[in-house]
Amino acid sequence: MKKQLQFELVYQIGALIISIILVHLVYVTLIRPNADAILQTQAELAASGEPFVQDRSLYVVLRDYEQESCFILMLWAMAIMGLKVRSALSERKLLGEEFMQISEGMSILPEDTREHARPLQALPDEEREALLPRTLLAALHRFSSTRNVQDVSEAVKSVCDAESDRLDSELSMVRYIAWAIPSIGFIGTVRGIGEALGQAYRAVEGDIAGVTTSLGVAFNSTFIALVISIVLMFLMHQLQLIQERLVLDTQTYCDQRLLRHLQVRGA
Repeated sequence: MKKQLQFELVYQIGALIISIILVHLVYVTLIRPNADAILQTQAELAASGEPFVQDRSLYVVLRDYEQESCFILMLWAMAIMGLKVRSALSERKLLGEEFMQISEGMSILPEDTREHARPLQALPDEEREALLPRTLLAALHRFSSTRNVQDVSEAVKSVCDAESDRLDSELSMVRYIAWAIPSIGFIGTVRGIGEALGQAYRAVEGDIAGVTTSLGVAFNSTFIALVISIVLMFLMHQLQLIQERLVLDTQTYCDQRLLRHLQVRGA
């Protein structure tokens, strides 16, 4: 478990660095040069006094630093969620394994638990720390010590509930990012409106180019931030659905493959 936590920490830091590099590279080489060229052309047409229709270019919408920050955070959150999805899917594959070699109609007595626990204890460390093997081992150990099927059922539920809480707490960073992205968009809105107010005197004189550009910054940053937030929240809820199904299917596996075979002598 400690190695896994260290790996996740290194992975998250590496994912953040890579996201910054990739997004900034795209902005420097593609988005900002094209946006500056479009704005320069529009400024020249406005200065010449010729009538023209100002097209809403995607490059201009994306060009500001707030939008760049939002995309960096989006890629970072998607990388974190990708790791969680990979982990959940790899654990889900274990649900197709026959860890308990129990035939239909076979009963397991408290004296038999050590024999059935050996295959689980012999698993590699990575597999043994997965939810299903941990739950089965906890159930067998509880049955061996208490000789009570109801206690075993409670042990299974306790392990699954603890795992559900752990998975939910590990999404706290993704939730923070999903909250931070709209906040960054609102920062861009405040910055753009502040710049527009600072150029209000020029609008009074008839030059509204600066004001419209600043207002564009304000609205574009919020627009992009809200769109990214919607996409990110959708992906996060899909991840939560995968994790919740994993926990529920683990409980079902234990009920069908283990609990219904447990029997106390004389019961």
